[in-house]
Amino acid sequence: MWDERYAASELVWSAGPNMFVEELARDLEPGRMIDLGAGEARNAIWFAEQGWDATAVDFSAVGIDKANQIADRCEVDLTTVVADLTTYVPEPEGFDLVLLAYIHLPTEQRTTVQDRAIAAVAPGGHFLLVGHDATNLEHGHGGPQSAEVLTSPDELVASLGDDFEVIRAAVADRHVETAEGPRVAKDTVVLARRLG
Repeated sequence: MWDERYAASELVWSAGPNMFVEELARDLEPGRMIDLGAGEARNAIWFAEQGWDATAVDFSAVGIDKANQIADRCEVDLTTVVADLTTYVPEPEGFDLVLLAYIHLPTEQRTTVQDRAIAAVAPGGHFLLVGHDATNLEHGHGGPQSAEVLTSPDELVASLGDDFEVIRAAVADRHVETAEGPRVAKDTVVLARRLG
């Protein structure tokens, strides 16, 4: 389904990074980062443009192919991997920043992916998650309409453990333009740094 969706249009998502990703990561020291569930890799490409050694992982070969084409046009180096996040294991403590952006899976799969992502953060590195918040069902616009695939800042913070310092954990408003006019989506936004 995602291969078909990525093949059907030039870009499924915007060309630039997610607004919260850019806001929270723009002042971080570049290092090695991985974008898990990257799609067309708009966020990973932005990191590469900022001087990061960026890797984009997604299970859609079409999405990753488009990511490589966009990276070539932007003249940045991007490592890409076609893999299913439910079985893919990023290098433990191997990345200075691990990004999960809008990865909405059933609870058991989501927990597995999040735990592996958190374990991939190097000491002193950052974990960044942005996704539709559970409150979006009743108080926001768009996004998945199943509570099982949504999360909250509290849930994410609880999964981090004691070796992380939470920098931001909030429900944030994301303003979107629709055919019916402006709307507000509710997003979980969490940025945390691994101590050490």
